[in-house]
Amino acid sequence: MSRLATEFQRLYAAGPSGERRALVLDVGRPSDWELLGQVWREVQLALSLPAPAIAIAGENSYQLWFSVERGVTTADGIAFLEALSRRYLTGIAPTRVRCLTEPPAIPAEVKEGQWSAFVAPDLAPVFVEATWLDIPPGAEGQADLLKALKSISPQEWEAAGELLREKGETPLLATAPSQTPLAGLSTEVMAPSTAFTDPRAFLLHVMNDATLPMALRIEAAKALIQESGKS
Repeated sequence: MSRLATEFQRLYAAGPSGERRALVLDVGRPSDWELLGQVWREVQLALSLPAPAIAIAGENSYQLWFSVERGVTTADGIAFLEALSRRYLTGIAPTRVRCLTEPPAIPAEVKEGQWSAFVAPDLAPVFVEATWLDIPPGAEGQADLLKALKSISPQEWEAAGELLREKGETPLLATAPSQTPLAGLSTEVMAPSTAFTDPRAFLLHVMNDATLPMALRIEAAKALIQESGKS
């Protein structure tokens, strides 16, 4: 079994009695990382959950992949994702949100020449205009992204459920985005630089330079993903 398959099974394989361990919140059509990125941050800050995986899913959408350690019923998984939607996605058209308890294959060719892939948080914003890769992502790089993730423990699941069941809850997306730094977020992209001796640092700089054409920034992101697959 490949490293990618091993990590995928560790996080998302169904339980022995069919328990759902992969809960996927798909938001797009059109894609909006600013919106879903806020959800990614708030489930960690407000609900104290482990960081979900981030995927570019094709079809103009992003996905958040939650891993549940002991698994839940399909009904409970859907209820959890719908509760997140009610709390964080108020005002979003229902057709833009999909709640999945059967994980799609990733990476996969969603359409001809369009590959889905897991991506790092600092790469996610680059794909707003094209939420896919035009080449298959490196399996080793994908495995490394999953290796860093943790499943939601039973205690974390119960605590988050209590918070989501609170009455009279105001959606957190109505407030200003949190400025609290999170472990795992790249700080390298925040540092200005004019001279580079590290190719990866240069690509990160290009990818995050809002003054450059989006097509160039996307190419830099693709190069970073390919480089991760070789390491």
